[in-house]
Amino acid sequence: MDERQPLRRWAIGVALCLSVGVVGSSGADTSLPLQEALQARLAASDQRLPVERFYEYRDHQPVWTTAQSVKALMAGLRELERDGINPDNYAVASLMEAFERSQSAGVSAQAAFELQASQALLQALDHLNRGQVNPRKLAAQWDAERPSRGYSMARVMEAVNQLDIAAALDQARPDSSAYRQLRAAFADFQSRASQSSVPYLDRRDESLQLGDQHDDVLTLRRRLTRWGEPQLLAANSQAYPHIDAEAPDQRQFDASLAAAVKRFQRRHLLQEDGVVGEQTRRALNVPLSSRVEQLKVNLERARWMGGRPDDAPGVWVDLAGYRLHYTRPNGEHWQTRVVVGSPRRATPVIQSAITHLTLNPSWTIPPTILREDVLPRVREDVNYLDEENIQVIDFDGNPVEAEDVDWQRPGSVMLRQVAGNANPLGRVVVRFPNNHMIYLHDTPAQGLFQLSQRALSSGCVRVEGVTQFAQLLLQDTGSSAQITRLMAGSQNDRQVSLPQRVPIALHYLTAWPNAEGEVEFRPDIYGHDADVQSALSQPLRLSG
Repeated sequence: MDERQPLRRWAIGVALCLSVGVVGSSGADTSLPLQEALQARLAASDQRLPVERFYEYRDHQPVWTTAQSVKALMAGLRELERDGINPDNYAVASLMEAFERSQSAGVSAQAAFELQASQALLQALDHLNRGQVNPRKLAAQWDAERPSRGYSMARVMEAVNQLDIAAALDQARPDSSAYRQLRAAFADFQSRASQSSVPYLDRRDESLQLGDQHDDVLTLRRRLTRWGEPQLLAANSQAYPHIDAEAPDQRQFDASLAAAVKRFQRRHLLQEDGVVGEQTRRALNVPLSSRVEQLKVNLERARWMGGRPDDAPGVWVDLAGYRLHYTRPNGEHWQTRVVVGSPRRATPVIQSAITHLTLNPSWTIPPTILREDVLPRVREDVNYLDEENIQVIDFDGNPVEAEDVDWQRPGSVMLRQVAGNANPLGRVVVRFPNNHMIYLHDTPAQGLFQLSQRALSSGCVRVEGVTQFAQLLLQDTGSSAQITRLMAGSQNDRQVSLPQRVPIALHYLTAWPNAEGEVEFRPDIYGHDADVQSALSQPLRLSG
């Protein structure tokens, strides 16, 4: 139903009452002229925000008519700083001045302020619920719908009626443990970043490791303490001469310090060896203010993901974390390591549903890989095709003799690598509709899963243990098929449909909680953080 209809019926009702001279005496509603002015402004506006619904829940009574109500709105909007949202987006600093001016400027000005204040609240609710920036306008490779508004206007209005604006905003805040953990980390790192500075760890020719004794070890302890590691800096025993105890040598790299280094490395997707090499040193030296900005960017990304419950069944690929998570219908969690697209061939953000598997797949080489990787090899030596079991076919799938093709201008041919142990897709492909020809698949290069940094593919996602994953998908969607038996057949490119679709989302998050609740900081492998940060720093215009 058109959301304007109830408001129009209300306006007609008001007009009928006025036309028959229904005027109260001492109990007359003095806000009626303001209601009329507000309704006129609403009717003339082109609102993308649910302003009319907002006033339906108030019986079209104005909200922001007292200094107390405006102060409550301002205080609530300022709390958005805890979500990494700038309250200046909603003109918070000027709201009280605008209110006071309107009170002496007549009903039309009061209605204008009323609408301005409500727009500010509704825009804040929208930003908090599904993000300040539309990711589809920010990134070309964004194959996911922006979430729809997911909060109850009735509950928002219950809180507004009590002037509890913080409670109203809480109705729109993403309800997930990951968002809450990110928000807590944002506050924590803001506090840490405001503390006095700590020396940086100097570059060294040799790594710092267990058993070393050096002034740099003391600096390392200070850097890790700033990151929240407890009990790495002992009290100075000379300051407490009555205590008969020797403080440990803080220049000594001992076992407790090595354990702290490993915890730091785990939170930064570095090799957990307890040794401070160049990569670990650089991560330790990142200013905490930069981590605050990184958390702000990823709070925004978390809002783009919508209010998906933590236990909702489906597959989630954490691209920057190099992991796949599968929440099964019975609530069990299954996860594994993945290899994702390289910085040159980034895996896009995708939201879709898994529809089928391909077993013993052949591989039709995608245009980009064909142009950049394969054709240069073929032009150098056409025998490369035979060595790699690559067939030349036309667009109808008919074989073409390689010698008959002008490889400088190959024209209307495709290259297909036959199924087998050397095929880059391995034995299983997990498919879902998307605009980028992306899928999950097996790989013969199993050793890549042991690397800490796994942005190495040409865009598709390689999955460790994909056979087990495929079996779970079949089982959980009602199929009795056994994946190993299906794969054992001689048929290549065998398509196996799932009885039910399984939701899948691929997201890019450079700061995110791990299974232990620790927020990990990941390398920005695709360089997307700066784009989001720049967009968030721009003034945001109120919709309307």
